[in-house]
Amino acid sequence: MGLHPLEFSECYLDSPTFREKVKAHEAELDKTNRFIKELYKDGKNLINATKRKFIQLSMAQRKFAQCLGEFQFEYIGDAKTDDEKCIDESLKEFSAFLKNLEEQREIMMQNITETLMKPLEKFRKEHLGAAKAERKKYEKETEKYYSSLEKLLNMSAKKKEPQLQEADVQVETNRQHFQELSLEYVCKLQEIQERKKFECVEPVRSIMPKTLIIVYWQLAVQDGFHMLAFFQTVFTFYHQGYELAKDFDHYKRALQINIQNTRSRFEATRSEVYELMKRTKDTPQEHRQTSAISSEGYLYVQEKRPPPFGSSWVKRYCTFVKEQKILHMITFDHKSGGKTGETESVMLKSCLRKTTDTLDRRFCLDLEITDRPGTMLTVQALSEDDHKFWIHAMGGKEPVHYLGRTYSKERGIDAQLDDIGVSFVKNSINAIEKRGVNDQGLYRVVGVSSKVQKLLGLMIDEKSNELDLAVCEDWDVKTITSALKLYLRSLPEPLMTYGLYKEFIIPAKSGSPEARLQAIHCLVHKLPEKNRLVLGLLMKHLATVAAHSKQNLMTVANLGVVFGPTLMRPQEETVAAIMDLKFQNIVVEILIEQHEKIFGDTPSECSSAAAFSAPTRQSKKLGRQNRPLAVYNPQVLDIQTVSVGSESGTPALDEASLGSNESVSSHSSNTSAPGTPPQRAQNPHDTSQTTPSPDSSGLRPSVWWSAVSA
Repeated sequence: MGLHPLEFSECYLDSPTFREKVKAHEAELDKTNRFIKELYKDGKNLINATKRKFIQLSMAQRKFAQCLGEFQFEYIGDAKTDDEKCIDESLKEFSAFLKNLEEQREIMMQNITETLMKPLEKFRKEHLGAAKAERKKYEKETEKYYSSLEKLLNMSAKKKEPQLQEADVQVETNRQHFQELSLEYVCKLQEIQERKKFECVEPVRSIMPKTLIIVYWQLAVQDGFHMLAFFQTVFTFYHQGYELAKDFDHYKRALQINIQNTRSRFEATRSEVYELMKRTKDTPQEHRQTSAISSEGYLYVQEKRPPPFGSSWVKRYCTFVKEQKILHMITFDHKSGGKTGETESVMLKSCLRKTTDTLDRRFCLDLEITDRPGTMLTVQALSEDDHKFWIHAMGGKEPVHYLGRTYSKERGIDAQLDDIGVSFVKNSINAIEKRGVNDQGLYRVVGVSSKVQKLLGLMIDEKSNELDLAVCEDWDVKTITSALKLYLRSLPEPLMTYGLYKEFIIPAKSGSPEARLQAIHCLVHKLPEKNRLVLGLLMKHLATVAAHSKQNLMTVANLGVVFGPTLMRPQEETVAAIMDLKFQNIVVEILIEQHEKIFGDTPSECSSAAAFSAPTRQSKKLGRQNRPLAVYNPQVLDIQTVSVGSESGTPALDEASLGSNESVSSHSSNTSAPGTPPQRAQNPHDTSQTTPSPDSSGLRPSVWWSAVSA
């Protein structure tokens, strides 16, 4: 299990569990910071040691080359033979070769600092340094808020009303500032966790070939002095280096695609996370509750002591389980570095508001405990609103507000999965396949919002839904595709249902390709009949679209990005759900590629999702150990063969970008060379909005983690 996602709703609860998660993220960034500092130190030592060693070598190499170039053979007679001319010129050729090699080596040594050391140090200072500064601000604001809160709660309830109101306003201001800072800090922590995946690996990947060349040149110059034997040794070592680089090339290119995909997903998801943070800031009251069965928050509990010591108030994080009426209390003090104390659980019989006549404190409640007859537990809420919240929660009178949103109400569209809706889906698919299956950016280029909503409203109206979109030229293809997506997003429940969401995600995260297919096959047949029917129609259609990807550029991977968040989404919108978006795409890719088997056959047997395990990864590099040593032989080597071999051994520059269009399911479902890791691209995804894109092409630019359709 990796790091837990930090939910924005948890910033408002600020529970001990949340603080433990934050500490885990901070510890991971501290570890990364130490790693980069150590790597930077060792890298500089390596470069300096290499430079010192090569200074004398470089001088000797240049002097040796100069000596070769200046020497000339004297001949007897008035003319040279062709062989003598060749031998005479060979020294100058050798000299020029050594000078050029030395110049390239010096340039390479200078570039190592620019390509490896500076990017790593820049990431450490700019991003890890920024996180450290945010951490100090967060800790300082925590101390400030909770100190002001305790001061407020310790105020006498008999003070004048203006004084109490002024203190309330001051604490409320501190609370809002603290919670906003907490949201930003949580967002920054997770952003850097995702960014380091490619920021730390990319410089190391780029420096590997240069390091190999340095090593091989060092080995080459240590062998042989006889002129021809010397250069044959040099060429032999370089040829062996070429063979090693060729063995490593498959992994390097695969890693390049991994980094490219991770960067694209980071950019895409970052925008969605920031959007979620903004909505959380705008409507914090909606994020107070994250569970329908319990209420959580801080209460100050009065601990009575025998005379003459009086009583003390201890801050505890409380969770009230409504059905069982059990109150769990954990002692937790932010000012002591987040130290967690003892845990206590009591069963409530009743809850009464405590007046200031009997206790000189505001926002207090008297809790009658079932297993302590005649004993009242007095607790103090943090504010008047918090006081009301706990009264309602413990009385069970306030409804629970969920974070999930009903898209149909938001958009003013009464979309239902009924006969009219199914008819609209069939009508749209037929029109798209007849009129625009080859249109570039199909399902990515969006229509004008007003036209899209007008078309959808028209098509789901019983009186006007008989329009044949395949022959009607009033509606262009991008408006039809956008209306179809809007219909699917506006359903009261996603096509693949809330109930099966987690079950669909589990096989996409692990397991062999066969196990993934089997699990998804079984889950599809658990869907309601009408859901399965529409999903089958849509997957068959998307397979047709993908078959024309050379014209429309919509590969299976691109379609997975567009339809993943449209067809399946969790009931609660959280950071964890956003992190699972890439797995939604994988599920849709499998549905598209295997639609004939999944929707055509009834599954024979269904296994438990717990049986999934990740396949073992092997490396193709092991194959090199069994190959004979390659030796350069100038007597038998054909110049044309060298030229052709060099071209075939050099990967095309656009190969990585082409590979990034392949889907995960494609890689995982086909047999590939051992050691080649499965790849998929994260392409810029669907805007999910029906407003025109600012981009001139109509496509949304590639934007921590794959984006969700809003």
